Amino acid sequence: MSEAVRLVSFVIPCYNEEESLALLYNGIAEHTEYPFEIIFIDDGSTDRSREVVRRLHEKDERVRLIAFRKNFGKAAALQAGFQSCRGDIVITMDADLQDEPAEIGHFIQKIGEGFDVVSGWKFTRNDPLEKRLPSKLFNKVVSKTSGVKLHDFNCGFKAYRGEVVKSINVYGELHRYIPVLAHRKGFRITEISVQHNPRRFGKSKYGIERYLRGFFDSLTVAYLGKYYNKPMHFFGRMGIWAGIVGVAICIYMSKLWILGNAIGNRPLLLLGVLLILVGVQFFSMGIIGDILLDSSFKARYEESHVEERF
Repeated sequence: MSEAVRLVSFVIPCYNEEESLALLYNGIAEHTEYPFEIIFIDDGSTDRSREVVRRLHEKDERVRLIAFRKNFGKAAALQAGFQSCRGDIVITMDADLQDEPAEIGHFIQKIGEGFDVVSGWKFTRNDPLEKRLPSKLFNKVVSKTSGVKLHDFNCGFKAYRGEVVKSINVYGELHRYIPVLAHRKGFRITEISVQHNPRRFGKSKYGIERYLRGFFDSLTVAYLGKYYNKPMHFFGRMGIWAGIVGVAICIYMSKLWILGNAIGNRPLLLLGVLLILVGVQFFSMGIIGDILLDSSFKARYEESHVEERF
């Protein structure tokens, strides 16, 4: 490292992972040579995950817990952890032991080389084919559309400078797009290949519906990447085209009326008026977007999601 590391924060969402938490803690403690804290975010687990974290905290005060009232999803868990962490380097890991703690030093080394975000790449992935193929397609599409050239956006094993996680808001399914959000803010991003272990306990908590959610959030990221600071450019463009077409239709219908034709029962007249109203609506949305820009998600997660922390 070219600069001193004061504290490394590990932000680890967990949902029904009681069997793996102590083993993960041991792996992190063994392979981290810098001062560290571990923040486990219990995402509404129904097993004994909270009790396991409490026992780890009694043994080591560097272990902290954030517990949600119910299952809010990985993005909400990461956002809560990012708000709470204190490290100048923040490392995210999955709690299922598929991320190898021996790789921690490689992430910190890359941060020391001047990068702001280091994303893991599960070069040899120990997952079923039905998970690997959609993930491969997803990664290619996101890389192409976002301009961020990564092989594996889905990998939860990542490292960030502290200022990165404090400057982004993660919600919905946007945890997969954190490198894209960071890239939009000008942070430097790189990727390293990491060892991916087979799952030792339980089963994956994600079903096929995550791909549909991911598609919708990919549209959100595409919008944020291009129009985040200029929503009027997006809504205004659509408003102009709708308004132009609507006015043109109404002018045409007015001409017909002047020539003595009945237009009161013509659907085209309704379409013209509708397009003008839609154009006004789009302009209004652009103005509102310019005013609001970035809603405060931090207060939302802090006030409504967290039940317990230490």
